[in-house]
Amino acid sequence: MKNVAVLGASPKADSYSNKAVHDLVNHGHHVYPIHPLCAEIHGQPCYKHLDDIPSEVDTLTLYVVKERSTQLMDNILALQPSRIIMNPGTENELLETKAKEHDIEVIRGCTLVMLRTGQF
Repeated sequence: MKNVAVLGASPKADSYSNKAVHDLVNHGHHVYPIHPLCAEIHGQPCYKHLDDIPSEVDTLTLYVVKERSTQLMDNILALQPSRIIMNPGTENELLETKAKEHDIEVIRGCTLVMLRTGQF
């Protein structure tokens, strides 16, 4: 069981980040959706900011564009997750370089596929 933050979590049922929250919960993980306006997603309370998360985070999975993750880079690095998953469309070379400098593993992959194939 891991503590997983979902940056860019969405309450929209057809979004990949929403499906990720759902699947992570169903796989028994503690999930921390990050959304500034949403109260909860799939029964999990939402957090407005990364620094609002009350626990250490094992995995940060990204569902935000490169420009947004660059804006949040200091917050992401301060969170000190063991790894960051850059889902398709969220790749950020600068964040990847900085994360590796902070001994944070970076995976370019799909959280949904990783969960379904036992690679999470």
